[in-house]
Amino acid sequence: MKIGIIGTGSIGAELTRKLSAAGHAVQVANTRGPQSTAQLAAEAGATPVTLDEVGAGVDVLVTSIPFARMPDIKPIVDRLPSSVPVADTSNYYRHRDGRIEEIDNGTAEGMWVEQQLDRPVVRAWNSVVQSTLQTKARPKGAPDRIAVPVAGGGWLAKRLVMGLVDDTGFDPVDAGDVEDTWRIQMAAPAYCTDLNAEQLEKALGLADRDAVLARREAVLSIIESWDHGESFFDDLVALNRAAAGLSRLLGR
Repeated sequence: MKIGIIGTGSIGAELTRKLSAAGHAVQVANTRGPQSTAQLAAEAGATPVTLDEVGAGVDVLVTSIPFARMPDIKPIVDRLPSSVPVADTSNYYRHRDGRIEEIDNGTAEGMWVEQQLDRPVVRAWNSVVQSTLQTKARPKGAPDRIAVPVAGGGWLAKRLVMGLVDDTGFDPVDAGDVEDTWRIQMAAPAYCTDLNAEQLEKALGLADRDAVLARREAVLSIIESWDHGESFFDDLVALNRAAAGLSRLLGR
């Protein structure tokens, strides 16, 4: 499959490596140009391209950029055939993105992204921390394989993206339509809690929209007070599990 990836931060770079290793033809771009992606591309076996080129001839486009910058890539997305899925990995963080009133008032993040791009979008890989994506991929059938929820888009688009999640070493779990993407955003039980497929399906069902919005403020306040030390991502998973009250689900 031919895949375009926009963004070379921790998630975009790791997806470039993993999807290339799975045998896909990956072309990768960022705002700084192909010279800045040359080393990553060489390491992964991908092709560095410009933003104008990244969507050319692809079967799927993966966006891995700061959430508030989604409107900036609309011209790129507009050039894609309607049959090409867009898979988005981003999350809304107010300390980085500034306040987005619609989301603060309850609009699901996937809905907001679709509104900016004027196109159906599949949300995937947004609910794993970067250390999980980098180090916890496992072969299909492994007993300790972590699951990744996938939501939004049409059925065919979601099925395609779920296959790519599998290729990156995680069990894909259908998390619903775009209206359900609030179930996989910050402070939801399925968000960055490193669950297996059975646990994740239960966690999706445990989500309560009002509770997610209320907990998000508390979780954000805690995270914003932290230093990003060596244990940051392990601590983040533990915080998310505790905030969502998953001790019974996890048997603890």
